[in-house]
Amino acid sequence: MTFEPDAKTLELPWPFTGREEELELVRRSVAGGRHGIVVTGPAGRGKTRLVTEAVRGTDCARVAGTPETRALPFAAFAHLVPETASLHRAVQLLSGVRLLLVDDAHLLDDASAALVHQLAVHGRTRLLVVATDGARSPGAISRLWTGELLPRLALEPLPREETAQLLAAGVGGLEALTVNRLYRMCRGDLRLLRELVDAVREQGLLNQVPDSTEWEWRGPVPVTATVRERTAHLLDRTGPGERETLDRLAFGEPLFVDVGTLDLDALERLEADGLVHVDEHGTARLAHPLHAPVLRAAAGRLKTLRLARTPADCAAALETETAALARAIAETDVRAVSAPVGEWLLDEGIGVPARHAAVRARFARLRGELREAVAWAREGLRAAADDPACRLELALAAAQSGHPELAAPPAGPDVDRSPEPSTGSEGDGPAVVPAGPTAPESIESRGCRSGDSRLADPLQPPAPVMDSGPLQPPAPVMDSGPLQPPAAVVDPSTPQLTATATASSGAADSREVAGGSAVTWWAAARGDLDAALGTVGEDPYDAVRLGAPERAVGRLTGVFAAHAEALAHDDGPALDRAAQALEERGFLLFAAEAYAQAVTSHRDPGAARTSRTRAVALARRCQGARTPALSGLVLGELTARQRQIVTLAAAGLSNRQIAEQLTLSIRTVGNHLYSAYARLGASDRDALPCLVELPEAQPA
Repeated sequence: MTFEPDAKTLELPWPFTGREEELELVRRSVAGGRHGIVVTGPAGRGKTRLVTEAVRGTDCARVAGTPETRALPFAAFAHLVPETASLHRAVQLLSGVRLLLVDDAHLLDDASAALVHQLAVHGRTRLLVVATDGARSPGAISRLWTGELLPRLALEPLPREETAQLLAAGVGGLEALTVNRLYRMCRGDLRLLRELVDAVREQGLLNQVPDSTEWEWRGPVPVTATVRERTAHLLDRTGPGERETLDRLAFGEPLFVDVGTLDLDALERLEADGLVHVDEHGTARLAHPLHAPVLRAAAGRLKTLRLARTPADCAAALETETAALARAIAETDVRAVSAPVGEWLLDEGIGVPARHAAVRARFARLRGELREAVAWAREGLRAAADDPACRLELALAAAQSGHPELAAPPAGPDVDRSPEPSTGSEGDGPAVVPAGPTAPESIESRGCRSGDSRLADPLQPPAPVMDSGPLQPPAPVMDSGPLQPPAAVVDPSTPQLTATATASSGAADSREVAGGSAVTWWAAARGDLDAALGTVGEDPYDAVRLGAPERAVGRLTGVFAAHAEALAHDDGPALDRAAQALEERGFLLFAAEAYAQAVTSHRDPGAARTSRTRAVALARRCQGARTPALSGLVLGELTARQRQIVTLAAAGLSNRQIAEQLTLSIRTVGNHLYSAYARLGASDRDALPCLVELPEAQPA
């Protein structure tokens, strides 16, 4: 007989991941001569878990407030203070406690709050106090930080990259676009994150990505108890026209305010209450990404039939988004661009046209979001299995992430070498940035796979994204395409190539050059740097990234030229400046590489350490990027214990074996490994051997 327990009875907390700086700050605040700290933040931010990790292994007394006992004096301290004790006596009894953790301090009764305040005044007991923002706290608690008795740490949302690490530690195997969706939905609410993930798994909404070990979530949002709690204020709106306005936005956002489809009086009330956001273009959308799916789930069948939009309704808006992304690439500025229509099509499981997916993949790759680039490219290949742009983006992103097995080796006509058109651009744009802003194929040349080949004029400012009703058809595009640098401007520092010649080279040459870039990065991913440099040829910026700037000097413009020249002159400060400019434009991977190259160029050890720190910080945001410039950079940033554990893991030891060898708990070993993965840009222990130089075997 086999006993199968209910999964809920075996539910364990996810490993503590991220928050390294906050964790160290809290630990320092309750050590030495410090008096403690107050940690605040919204519900679900992870405050209690943070302080619990901070005091793990210490002799710590704990108390917690609860809503039901707010009227009972010293209710939170019942296990530490006699029922009949006075405030003075309670202070005396607790004066010998070295460390006191006070959780949910905003729920303390007045006597307990006064006791905590008096302990802070006397200063004999170190206090670690946790309170929730937005909740009414007793005055004695709020005066802990307003009266400057204790410092206050306002906990920020967990960053996207640390959220991805948390999901990898707690669930594992989620693809990047699913991680993005969860991150957008939860906005730092870790309790909601955990509940959504559990609900998605239990309801069978996860599907395995074809030819991958990863899992994806498409389709509806489970309306769990926490989801209902977080959206109760939305569903309870009963003012005239308010619910209809919310529902229209839920099914069609973003919508123009002045097209007659929205009740303006209701919209003003909803905006004043923070439920609706109206941008500078006059388009309205719901204030929280969770609101639309909840409202759609609560709508009846008839309302859904009346308000729901179809993919065909979104064609024009999707083209506008594609144009805005392409224009940003052409202008060599890849800071975040809003593209909600493409995300909606993806989240609903409808799928996106290959041409949109290719641009999204390219945009993500240039930002250093390599796992997202892989995911978008795969999404496009579902719509068109032989799409060359998506195949190329998949190859480039996979190779630069150190996982070339994610894509087939580049082969065929897409990777034939040919001279690359070289055009200059005004301002700080590059003349040529293969494997960067150069397009493998003009997206207009392939036509719109969704049935609409129109694309907005790339020379016009991005139009606001709207529903298909009021949106005007985008203007026809020029032959040069939004992904090509402007052909009419030639920088005098570039080789003499006329605009006419550049335009006539067409999409094919661009595809061949970028395909050659895939061959280059494929060789680099194998660790064969000589072969990679041997295939660089006419791709100037690839040469800079691979450490051969002499092949690119004079052939680039703007910040890309500054990077090449600084590296050619072995100028550390100039490399730092180029890296900063790249970071400001959103090229995080390029910036990380420039900082890494600056480390060995600096004559000042302090400046070298600063460049290394910046390179590490940016590399951690690049989703496992593994390029030659970053090779060997991050290992030195591990703590001594992390290096020890990583070396053993790379040698093939299990967590249990490592724990036994180092006399640690298995959980501690796991936590150190997850932190090391984040710093090394590794997804799991399989990637460690190529990052860690293992000691040579000694002869017997």
